[in-house]
Amino acid sequence: MGNIFGKRFTLQDFGESHGKAIGGIIDGCPPNVAIDFDFIQSELSRRAPSNASHSTQRKESDKVEFLSGIYQNKTIGTPIGFIIRNEDIKIDAQQSTIIKPSHASYVYKEKYACKDNYAAGRASARLTACRVVAGAIAKLLLRPLHLEFETVVLETGTPTQSGDTVGAKVGCTIRNLPAGLGEPLHDKFDARLAAAMLSLNAAKGFEIGDGYAASKMSGLEYNDRQDKNFNFLSNHDGGVQAGITNGNELYFTVAFKPIPSLQIPQETIDFKGNSIIYKANNRNDYSVVPRVIPVIEATAAMVIADFILLHHNLYQYYAKQPIGKKCK
Repeated sequence: MGNIFGKRFTLQDFGESHGKAIGGIIDGCPPNVAIDFDFIQSELSRRAPSNASHSTQRKESDKVEFLSGIYQNKTIGTPIGFIIRNEDIKIDAQQSTIIKPSHASYVYKEKYACKDNYAAGRASARLTACRVVAGAIAKLLLRPLHLEFETVVLETGTPTQSGDTVGAKVGCTIRNLPAGLGEPLHDKFDARLAAAMLSLNAAKGFEIGDGYAASKMSGLEYNDRQDKNFNFLSNHDGGVQAGITNGNELYFTVAFKPIPSLQIPQETIDFKGNSIIYKANNRNDYSVVPRVIPVIEATAAMVIADFILLHHNLYQYYAKQPIGKKCK
């Protein structure tokens, strides 16, 4: 399974939606990064469900517990281990026999050929809490760059009836990103960013800059020219040219399909091919938004941190900071 994210700044997460806990190991983070635990918890709170009737009724405190890699509120350069305990667990063994339409249940059974009472819990958005923790640490690591994140919901679908779910399109702008991140051809910044965003639950589309609209434009309309001070006069490329960041604002959008768990009866089959009526409980969201917003930012921060550590001296910046007597 693809359980490891990144090359230099990495996250290996574990757990299932209805297991005892979820968690991860963050590796590659330099020593001496100041850890703001309140900030990390606030990022997790942004991902928490609302009290609205169309939001999941599952309630988790999402209190993160760090096990290693941090001493006296600073990283020490070793792997950072953390867990988040699952508290509101309700396992319906019958659901493991049902092929849920457009869900992970069928493909997980085809791939792993085993009974899963957790109902393909690795595919649950519950695991995005791990990304938010790692992304928060990536944001703390990147603080010397003074990055600014702005993420907004651009579009949502329209439900056909009560109990239906909807898709969404989300746009993200990141300011103050330095030029020079990314490699030609096989490790382009935008290619890696696209792969990261499309690994999010329910993600089905990714565009950077003008994206698909560029196919209808002329070169004269599209080209991002610069003035005598090298400032860009437009941003159709979304901040990336030839797979390398150009110092302009990074702008991308992610499209998400409707959450497949509907509170409407659907005809489907079980794993024996028998017809069955399936209706999800009220422990699922109406849409990925707004909860996905901090997840998108966290994922982008991890990609940026990975490239920064690969191509710049931010690791040395932190490693050269005196630790002093506190680390003895």
